[in-house]
Amino acid sequence: MLIVFPGQGVQSVGMGKDVYDAFQSARDVFHEVDEAISQKLSTMIFQGTEEELKMTQNAQPALMAVSIALVRVLEREFGCDICSKASFFAGHSLGEYSALCAAGVISLPDAAKILKIRGNSMTNAYPEGGAMAAIIGLDLEIAENIVSECSNGQEIVQMANDNSVGQVVISGSATAVEMAMEKALSSNAKMVKLLEVSGPFHCKLMEKALGPMIMALEKIDFRKPRRPIIANVTANAETSNFKELLLQQLVQRVRWRESLLFANANSVSCCLEIGAGKVLTGLAKRTVPHWKLTNINSPESLEDFAKNYV
Repeated sequence: MLIVFPGQGVQSVGMGKDVYDAFQSARDVFHEVDEAISQKLSTMIFQGTEEELKMTQNAQPALMAVSIALVRVLEREFGCDICSKASFFAGHSLGEYSALCAAGVISLPDAAKILKIRGNSMTNAYPEGGAMAAIIGLDLEIAENIVSECSNGQEIVQMANDNSVGQVVISGSATAVEMAMEKALSSNAKMVKLLEVSGPFHCKLMEKALGPMIMALEKIDFRKPRRPIIANVTANAETSNFKELLLQQLVQRVRWRESLLFANANSVSCCLEIGAGKVLTGLAKRTVPHWKLTNINSPESLEDFAKNYV
């Protein structure tokens, strides 16, 4: 089994509230995150505005908190040790921190603190704003050629996410991204769409975020994972060197499609997504359509999984 954790974009006000209300171990996670970052993040998640929650510095620790609350409930309320079921863990962008926490590499308070710093650093790294856009319906090679054609010394656009067959995200300066979008449409892309983000993530315009993240990660105790992590930047099973992998992730593409194919090539046939939304199982369905897919994002789905847990 591949256990995966979602990234930014699936956040919504009220996410995780039903689990918080139902289980003490979930409440403990949200309170621990609040304390770690000295912020009533749980109040914002449950009662705040969408505008507040989608801010990168809030969305990132919030989504991690929801994922780890679900993991804790599985483990402490239902006696389900997910590490014993997993062949690999993986997380999409910020979800990689959730994966590291679930696999025992970093503590929950450390994950919350780093993600708060990561969110602020990414937001402030490129004051010009930049842009990201999804391109649907083009082969990866064609999309990569377009990105290459639209980059020069001053204007930069890179592949930020290789999400699934026929779905990529590009990132860079606004001018270069707009040019690439136009070229993608003229190359018969089914759809191109600007994303609502606060910066051009997963490209070299994020280099100014590296300094604060290096300082933050230096303070973290990284332990050996209970199961290997398929890292975003290598699409390979990793058991060490996580600090460097997390730094590279800021400025390099998320190789999600390749990560799924790696798991498939290593005898994985089912995927469990833990956290808000169902985006990652949707990507898996397009890339490895024969897999069995399961989502845990509510008290009902927790109970359903626990009933079938052997």
